[in-house]
Amino acid sequence: MKSKKLVGLALAGLMALSLTACGNSGSPSATSTEKTEGQATESAKAESTDPKGGVAKEDLKVGFIYIGDENESYTAAHYNGALEMKKALGLSDDQIIVKWNVPEDETAKDAAMDLADQGCNIIFANSFGFESYIIEAAKEYPDVQFCHATGYQAKLSGLSNMHNYFTNVYESRYVSGVVAGLKLNQMIQDGKVKEDAVKIGYVGAYPYAEVISGYTSFFLGVRSVCPQATMEVKYTNSWGSFDLEKEAADALISNGCVLISQHADTTGAPVACEAAGVPDVGYNISMLATAPKTALTSASINWAPYVTYAVQSVIDGKAIDTDWCQGYKDGAVSITELNKDAIAPGTEEKVKEAEDAIKAGTLHVFDTSTFTVGGKKLETYKKDGSDVEYVSKGYFHESEFGSAPAFDLLIDGITTIDK
Repeated sequence: MKSKKLVGLALAGLMALSLTACGNSGSPSATSTEKTEGQATESAKAESTDPKGGVAKEDLKVGFIYIGDENESYTAAHYNGALEMKKALGLSDDQIIVKWNVPEDETAKDAAMDLADQGCNIIFANSFGFESYIIEAAKEYPDVQFCHATGYQAKLSGLSNMHNYFTNVYESRYVSGVVAGLKLNQMIQDGKVKEDAVKIGYVGAYPYAEVISGYTSFFLGVRSVCPQATMEVKYTNSWGSFDLEKEAADALISNGCVLISQHADTTGAPVACEAAGVPDVGYNISMLATAPKTALTSASINWAPYVTYAVQSVIDGKAIDTDWCQGYKDGAVSITELNKDAIAPGTEEKVKEAEDAIKAGTLHVFDTSTFTVGGKKLETYKKDGSDVEYVSKGYFHESEFGSAPAFDLLIDGITTIDK
């Protein structure tokens, strides 16, 4: 779900009861409803064909299929991207059609076909579990462009109107890890944490590559400034359960974790951290309203660059990349505002340093000199019987051979429970 992973080959994930991230009108109903409103990598780009010439902007219709609604942070982030696209391209309310709260079953295909029948020229779907249904719809509507977030099958499908997209969110997770690591150092200096007992916790949804890539990049960010830190990951096996996420965070705190982060979709973990007085790093949106005393920042995604690019491509009659994935350099990822009442001194300067290095290409998140697997340096990595070599030039090339995350290794210093 959401970036919903039911997992697959090269792939490898946000909040069901979270704060509002869209300054919009009231929430949709709890059932599936419809509402009218308001660079790819070198190895995978531009493999689709020209989408049959351009479409006059005034004749354009854009459809969206969402796993949740505006009150759930993952979908809220996607919807914000849609609204930014609408504003940037000067589209009217009736040119945007949204299907809310669509389950990951045949309903997704029905939603896609209905949007196509309503005249949508391009349709976006935001949940991993939608992919097979979107592919089926794409087969039946070859003149409509279908764009699916977090998936990996567009290239495999052989369909010129099927596309996958994601972002280098591992970059913003790394930077949020730097924020967390500096906080740990402050806690050590203040005598709140013993230097030989710096253990952090991570609430993960599922043991899929997207989640593993995310918590590994966060941990590497932490260790870049606090090298003695270790991390324990507890899975909920759910994308959007407030109770399970709060319970997981509580368990990690009880087990000695002194800071918590997450790759799950509700405010359950921040609520637990605020009650326990434990610093936390969120996902998708700022957690300051939920945890004003303990929230440090959140790793976040900006979907507007992709949605705007894809819709503009339809208007211009240009091909849409089969796989698209961008990061800091292109404004697709960031961290949310820093909680100046909670972060450690010097955090803003260190964040800028890390962000600038990532943008310049001088800092690679998965630098193989910074971690080991089973006590050994990672020298080579191929997966799923592929001949693709992910390790070269001293780092793991995440999301460069497809938009979906691929890093799925358990590095030293991290332990997992409840897979």
